[in-house]
Amino acid sequence: MDTLLKKEFDEHRAKGTSHPLQADLCLVPANLPEINKWRDSLRGGVAYYHTVHQCTYYGGIDDLWVDEKQTYYVVDYKATAKAEPVTSLPDWADGYRRQAEFYQWLLRKNGLVVSNTAYFVYCTGDSSRSGFDNQLLFNTHVIPYEGDDSWVEPTLDELQNCLLSTDIPPYQKNCKYCHFAEQNK
Repeated sequence: MDTLLKKEFDEHRAKGTSHPLQADLCLVPANLPEINKWRDSLRGGVAYYHTVHQCTYYGGIDDLWVDEKQTYYVVDYKATAKAEPVTSLPDWADGYRRQAEFYQWLLRKNGLVVSNTAYFVYCTGDSSRSGFDNQLLFNTHVIPYEGDDSWVEPTLDELQNCLLSTDIPPYQKNCKYCHFAEQNK
């Protein structure tokens, strides 16, 4: 699904037009020279070298949209098969939320003006059809999410401090890594 959505949005990116899923949002796919690199995490994705940590943080975005004021919007594609179309982010999707916020932080560190609003293009397989017929149809919804990347920098600082420490962090009952370490003593 990611590849097919990227192809569709790339057609509109090249023309400078809105995809039908963006029509009501007054957004178009961002046409920046870095977009293909930023969408490829194996080629570095969106990267930021943190001088204090002496470490490069990066991630591969699915897409980036822009409005007429040159404010950018992180976009993440999701596909699933559920009985009902996904029209809002599920409660269990905190990882998706954090991922979008981390991408917002990375893009801001790369000098872009980035909206706190991110979008999830959620494609749900349509299982209501009478048969497969070698075709999959999807119900697609654009789900806005109001992000807050204020946790990113303190979390990275905490991770860096932990990695540089010679002390083992204290055992915590709900930590899966502590549980693993405890079982493998």
